[in-house]
Amino acid sequence: MAVLGLVSACGGGGASQGGGSASVPASPSAVPVPSSAMPAQASSAPAVATTAPSPAQPAGDRCHTAELRASVGRNDPGAGQRNFPVVLTNASGRTCTVRGYPGAAFLDASGRQLGPGPRRDAGSGPVTVTLAPGRSAWAGLTYSGPEVSGAEAATPTTLLVTPPDERDPLRVPWTGGTVPVSGNASSVRLTVFTPGTGP
Repeated sequence: MAVLGLVSACGGGGASQGGGSASVPASPSAVPVPSSAMPAQASSAPAVATTAPSPAQPAGDRCHTAELRASVGRNDPGAGQRNFPVVLTNASGRTCTVRGYPGAAFLDASGRQLGPGPRRDAGSGPVTVTLAPGRSAWAGLTYSGPEVSGAEAATPTTLLVTPPDERDPLRVPWTGGTVPVSGNASSVRLTVFTPGTGP
């Protein structure tokens, strides 16, 4: 399965658009976002700030890429499935919000995208998660292990993660092993963000 193509980071619900392979330069400062990572329109539901607003920036605004740190938690396997939490942590000094799905894409060592973008799991609707400084939200990244599903596999070196409604991605080293990149059983799915760092 074409490993998690930079899934479009978007606040709205609905099915994600799978993206084809996209060449991505190695420089983190000039990473063109693969088509599968382009954000969609987000819901305008208001967020409630939990800390006092900064004099320069009001609390409760959407979290921007430069204010966040991305990481991938440990695999929580089950019934042939691999389940990883994709975590965004507020690294800024203000309270901000995330809502909806992240964008995601697997890259190889040369910076090429592996496989199409993940699909969005429609099991639950998006909610607005308010992040005080240092707090986190996570979205689930799930797929069938290639050794079980028989899908064509590849081993990425990087996962690009695009926060909801943002265009600039964050780079996370991928240490989760092989991922499906093509074939009937190559689907990768993403859930919406919820508070915390994992289930």
